[in-house]
Amino acid sequence: MKSQIKILIKAMLGLFISVVLVGIYLIFSLTITEYKPEEKEKIEIKNISGKSIEKGQKISLLTWNVGYGALGDYADFFMDGGTKVTTSTEAQVNQNIKKIASDIGKMNPDIIFLQEVDVKSKRSYGIDERAYLSSRLPEMEHTFAYNFKTMYVPYPVPAIGEVGSGILTFSKYHTIASTRVKLPCPFTYPTRIANLKRCLMVNRMKIKGSNKELVLVNLHLEAYDSGEGKAVQTKMLKEILEKEESAGNYVIAGGDFNQTFSNVDHSVYPVISKDMWKAGKIEIADFSDALSFYMDTKVPSCRSLDRPLQKNETSKFQYYMIDGFIVSSNLKMNKVETKDFQFKNTDHNPVYMEVTLH
Repeated sequence: MKSQIKILIKAMLGLFISVVLVGIYLIFSLTITEYKPEEKEKIEIKNISGKSIEKGQKISLLTWNVGYGALGDYADFFMDGGTKVTTSTEAQVNQNIKKIASDIGKMNPDIIFLQEVDVKSKRSYGIDERAYLSSRLPEMEHTFAYNFKTMYVPYPVPAIGEVGSGILTFSKYHTIASTRVKLPCPFTYPTRIANLKRCLMVNRMKIKGSNKELVLVNLHLEAYDSGEGKAVQTKMLKEILEKEESAGNYVIAGGDFNQTFSNVDHSVYPVISKDMWKAGKIEIADFSDALSFYMDTKVPSCRSLDRPLQKNETSKFQYYMIDGFIVSSNLKMNKVETKDFQFKNTDHNPVYMEVTLH
C-alpha cells in the first residue's frame, strides 16, 4: 500500500512539474514572439487604382465586422457567455466568407471597411480570408493591418491557439498613403502577450482640383476590457479626427466601435440581463461640433453570442448598435442604413452610407 502511495505521489509530482515546465516554456515563447508594432507603420497598398475623387462627388461606404467567417447564426462564443471556443466547421467558414463576399458585391460600395478578417488562425482553419475577399473584389485596391497576431492563445480549454487577424480596407479610388496607428493596449503582462494589439488604419486620398484630402479611418475598438481601454482608444481617435478636420480635410471614420453613440436612442435595444455583455458609450459632446455621428436604429448592427440565434425567439434576443460612422461637416450625409442580413453569416450586420463631398 505504501509503495502504491509513493508511486501515486511521484506520478502527481511528475505531472505537476511537467505542467509547470510547459507553462514556463509557453510564457517564454509567447514573450519572445510577442507582436510589438511601432507607434506608426506604413501599410502596403495592393492592386493600386488610378481613379481619383472630385469635389461634389457622391461616394458610398460600407463597414462590416465579418466575425472571421466563423460567427454565423448557429454560433455561440465563450467570451459572450456561450460555451464554444471553436464556433464553426471549416465548411461553414468557407460558406460564410463566400456569402459575405457575394453580399458586398451586390451592395457595390466605393469604399469598404472590414473588421475581424483572418489570414492565419486556428479558429478559421488557416483560411486566408483577406486573399479570398480581394480575389472577389479585383477592381478595388486594398490595405490590411493586424489587430490580433499571436502564435498561441493558451486559453480556455481547448485553447484558441494561433491567431492572425486584422482590419481590411477596400477602395475604388487611389490611396496615396496608408498608415497603421497603434492604439493603447489596456492589458498588462502576461495577459498582454497573447491579446489583441488594436490599431487604426488611416488611409489618405487626394481630392482632384483641391489641396485637401479624404482621410479614411477603419477601426475596431476594445471589447472585453473594463472600460478604460475603450476610453483611451476613443480619445486617441478623437484627437486624430479633430486634427484632420481642422486642417480642412474630408474625414470619415467607420467600423466596430464596441460602443454606442450618445445621440442614439439606447432604449431601442436595452440590455436584457446584468450578465450580458454591455456596450460602452461615446459622448459626442466631447468631440468637435464639426464631426457628426451616425448609427441606424431601425436595425441592430450586432447580436450577442451567448447562444445560437436560430434556436431562439429573435424578439427575446440581445442586440446592440455598435457599428457606424463619424463624418466631418464638409461631407453631406445622404443615407445611412444598417442592412438586415439577420446575422446569417456573422454576428454583425453591415452599415451602408452615402455622402457627398461639398
